[in-house]
Amino acid sequence: MGSSVRELAGATPASRDRYVDLLRVASLGAVVLGHWLMAAVTPDGVGNLLAVVPALQPLTWLLQVMPVFFFVGGFSHALSYRSLLRKRPEGSEDSVYSAFLRARLQRLLRPTMVFVLVWGAAALLVQLLGGGGGLTGVTLRMVTQPLWFIGIYLAMVAFTPPLLRLHERYGWGAFAGLAGAAVAVDVLRFAAGVPYVEFLNFAFVWLAVHQLGFLRADGRIRLRRAALLAGGGLVTAAALVALGPYPLSMVGMPGEKVSNMAPPTLALLAHGLWLVGAVELLRAPAARLLERPRVWRTVVAANGVAMTAFLWHLTAMFGVYGALLALDVDLPEPASAAWWTQVPLRLALAAALTAALVAAFRTFERPAASAPVQGHGPLAALGATLCLLGVLGLSMVGFGGLLDGRTALLIVIPVSAPAAVAMTLGGWLLVERAGRGTP
Repeated sequence: MGSSVRELAGATPASRDRYVDLLRVASLGAVVLGHWLMAAVTPDGVGNLLAVVPALQPLTWLLQVMPVFFFVGGFSHALSYRSLLRKRPEGSEDSVYSAFLRARLQRLLRPTMVFVLVWGAAALLVQLLGGGGGLTGVTLRMVTQPLWFIGIYLAMVAFTPPLLRLHERYGWGAFAGLAGAAVAVDVLRFAAGVPYVEFLNFAFVWLAVHQLGFLRADGRIRLRRAALLAGGGLVTAAALVALGPYPLSMVGMPGEKVSNMAPPTLALLAHGLWLVGAVELLRAPAARLLERPRVWRTVVAANGVAMTAFLWHLTAMFGVYGALLALDVDLPEPASAAWWTQVPLRLALAAALTAALVAAFRTFERPAASAPVQGHGPLAALGATLCLLGVLGLSMVGFGGLLDGRTALLIVIPVSAPAAVAMTLGGWLLVERAGRGTP
């Protein structure tokens, strides 16, 4: 692996935006670290450190960095789709679309499918043997929760072509339109009490952040605008939390009536704007740092396994806690002095187990050979939709109660784990077939 990373790093073209690669790795790494730190596991159950110590909730304004990942996604999707358009035969935009979906989703869905199948088989075995209680049951329910991110990212890939056309026509106006729609949704939700309208912001908030990535790809977020985004976003988010119905935490909290995350709110959009502006202000010094060969090799190596590590990091965390409980190691009261003293050990063990899982499953994240620019756009779109619904459903229902018919509401539709797995696998196969030009 070392030699291949060295070769990849050495072959990096001068035109590549290395900072984008750093942001992709850093944002996923921050999410992993945040999950490990927030878990408050005791012999009696699993809680959230931010609920135990509310004074720590402002940290979510730094650790909730998913907007940065989606911003980077917009940048990469714009470059990828435009590259395929330049290669397309005349009159074959459907083929470009299906090839684009397959190319962008391969490194996302292949490791995800392995994760789903491995955990599905493990959950089935556990429940057939009569297990599924205690920490095992909690793990089966919670280990799929990060899949919500995969579902949102699938939607971003699927909507890239029409939204990129809007961007090319209206520029900042396209972003303003999506942001304005997010404002309207929250007004209807909180001022008019319109039911279910809040779920539209799963699209409007995250696609607005994604649209900023298009602007970044065209060089339209310079220092002045980055400063305006950072300052304006931070002030707006603070005002919305102080004066509006929005909670302080930028991640979901157990038992709260309003979450900034599920569904996303205008406060989370403002938070995303300040983060995007802040990382853009750091671009120049970071670019100089990334010119150092050792630093760049580290980023290249991390990018090659980032999705695998993200998928399996909760598995590692629960594995560590399970081992500690099995060995009768005392788990102190969350946020106590003894608990904080134990944090470095738990983090080191979780990192080591994650590394072992990455070593076992990283091969599925390696990019496959590129396919010719051909395919079937409608089939690809259907596959992406099924994958989106499947992984979102699985993120909500988990693998607990796999044999008991347990369901969770995906907006207004009850979804079971077997149905979610079937949709995910079926959608992936359709995307693969469409991208290869197989009807």
